[in-house]
Amino acid sequence: MAVLPEGAPCWADAMFADVEGAKSFYGDVLGWTFGESSSEFGNYTQAYANGRAAAAVVPPMPGADAPAAWCLYLSSPDAAATGKAIGENSGEVLMGPMQVGEFGTMLLARDPGGTVFGVWQAGSHEGFETEMGAPGGFCWGEVFTRDPDRADAFFAAVFPYKVSRFDDPSMDYAMFDLGGPPVLGRMTMGEDFPPEVPAYLNVYFAVPDCDAAVAKATARGGVLRYGPVDSPFGRMAAISDPQGASFSVIDVSRTEGEVPASSPVTP
Repeated sequence: MAVLPEGAPCWADAMFADVEGAKSFYGDVLGWTFGESSSEFGNYTQAYANGRAAAAVVPPMPGADAPAAWCLYLSSPDAAATGKAIGENSGEVLMGPMQVGEFGTMLLARDPGGTVFGVWQAGSHEGFETEMGAPGGFCWGEVFTRDPDRADAFFAAVFPYKVSRFDDPSMDYAMFDLGGPPVLGRMTMGEDFPPEVPAYLNVYFAVPDCDAAVAKATARGGVLRYGPVDSPFGRMAAISDPQGASFSVIDVSRTEGEVPASSPVTP
């Protein structure tokens, strides 16, 4: 696998107080299996979909009390330079850049609207091994924000994104691309989002049957937040797992309707 271009989503992980519970839940819902935990790196444990690296789970660092949440990492050829660009564009570097053995260099950051995301400079670990849309693998990411204009400008300044927005005035939705198909989306958080819900980067995992995945998730203590609903991109649903981490599932083989027209914008 070649290192992904700058700005492309390349990895996802989540921190759970109950790692074994998370492994059991996601193993059932997404069909993941898990490798051995790495005590050298905080018991970081990689998840696999059909034998291919799909994501990872890890317990919190000693003394940390952050809620469970998924983090999506964006590829960078130089994490330090990306961190500098984040600061120069009113973002905040929360952790790093930090060398992770031979695997690569990471940092965690927050955009001006509060969205937390990761940056990964690949070493021996190049990121996702799963193919886009393959069951159990990462499929899409969306920045959910209450400050869409600022988010669009920030991400396009830090990464080499071109930005386009749907022409439909009823939905403020943007897409970021790297000169080809979109790699990341941005959704405005409306009044249906309670004010205490912070901005976040939603991670989508592909499943062969959205409704079956939702049934498994809710039977295991997950909470259905939205859907299932059909769309031009697939049948999808938003879920919170039993520890409160939000994610979405999507069956890309089941599409309905036409993809809305979009127009390029200048952040």
